[in-house]
Amino acid sequence: MGVEATPADPIDAEPKDAAMSPTSNGPLDGVRVLDLSSVIMGPLATQILGDLGADVITVEDPKGTLNRVMTPGPVHQLSGLALNLLRNKRNVVLDLKDAVGRQQLLDIAATVDVVVTNLRPGALRRLRLTYHDVHEVRPDIVYCQAQGYPADSPAADAPAYDDVIQAGSGIPDTFRRQGGVPVLVPTLVADKVSGLTIAYAVLAALFERERTGRGQRVEVPMIDVMTAFTLVEHAGAATAVPPQGSPGYRRILNPERQPQRTSDGWIMVLAYTRGNYEDLFREAGRPDLAEDERIRSARARIANADSLYRDVAELLTTRTTAEWLEFCVAAGIPASSVPTLEELVDALPEDEHPLAGRYKVIPQPVRFSAHSGPTVHRHAALSGEHTAEVAAEVADWPGVTAATTAAPRGDAAHPDRATMEDR
Repeated sequence: MGVEATPADPIDAEPKDAAMSPTSNGPLDGVRVLDLSSVIMGPLATQILGDLGADVITVEDPKGTLNRVMTPGPVHQLSGLALNLLRNKRNVVLDLKDAVGRQQLLDIAATVDVVVTNLRPGALRRLRLTYHDVHEVRPDIVYCQAQGYPADSPAADAPAYDDVIQAGSGIPDTFRRQGGVPVLVPTLVADKVSGLTIAYAVLAALFERERTGRGQRVEVPMIDVMTAFTLVEHAGAATAVPPQGSPGYRRILNPERQPQRTSDGWIMVLAYTRGNYEDLFREAGRPDLAEDERIRSARARIANADSLYRDVAELLTTRTTAEWLEFCVAAGIPASSVPTLEELVDALPEDEHPLAGRYKVIPQPVRFSAHSGPTVHRHAALSGEHTAEVAAEVADWPGVTAATTAAPRGDAAHPDRATMEDR
């Protein structure tokens, strides 16, 4: 499945044709994860765990899950987003509101190391699938519960999506300070950062269990994750008591901090040190600016960032992007081209899905010297594709056979697209 990457040194070399090798199970081989999550945040976390070798079993509602229809895709149930987000997972369909479905989920839970859920606390209580319920069948479980707000807060059961969490975390206020209007980041940053946080929280709990034999409940409230994320630099001078200034990291909030035009396109050049500025100004034919007091110290460069950014932007219009990149590489000045989304997607490696055909694989961005690389060992599954397989492993579920749960193919696949879109 896929094309094997065979670099001489897996850390130093860049695989060209695929992001994976079919021979490596990854560092989480032997860890089993029950994925009771939906949309982006939880599925991204479990995709990461699956990429790293864990056996991830996703339990999907009979009505389907939104990420299957969030973007166009080559076949029914497999949106472009789902082709990567649902990879390296087995899929089981269970009705958790039904007593039989709940018991079947607990049958699975008794065999796993980790549970990841983004169901709200109230829903978990109604379903009787809280940490304490799962702990009864698996005492050493690592149970990761992620939702919008802390479970002990008045907003515990409030609905929370990326837009709402971004708004509450201070991100729009950084745009207000920069340009006068609060704006959301045009990517699902709250979902994705929270997904990464789930992944590292689970790994930390697994490591502690390895040493102590004890599992635990781990909670990841999105609002706490994103507030901490925003305030790393933007708490700034307001961190001290009493505050030494207003919140907000001045250089980052500078409206002049943006990609610059070249004679044929765009570039991002960040002259960061005094030497960077001196080299850039001399190369651009402005040796007078290389002696400017504004670049003499880090404090001076931060205080005068707006005018320095404008000077750099004006000078960069005199050459092509390629010419400036060549110079910056030689001079050690941080710089990048500004690729379009189309260019980034075109550069991705490809693999072959048995139903969807060729598709672009977003590589797992971590490389381990002890493994040949993360592997897409399971393509994104259809709804319920592995129900019978998992049932055979964990319990004897009456009426569940390969024939009764065989995953449909192509446009005949269940659940109905309209059902998923209307949820």
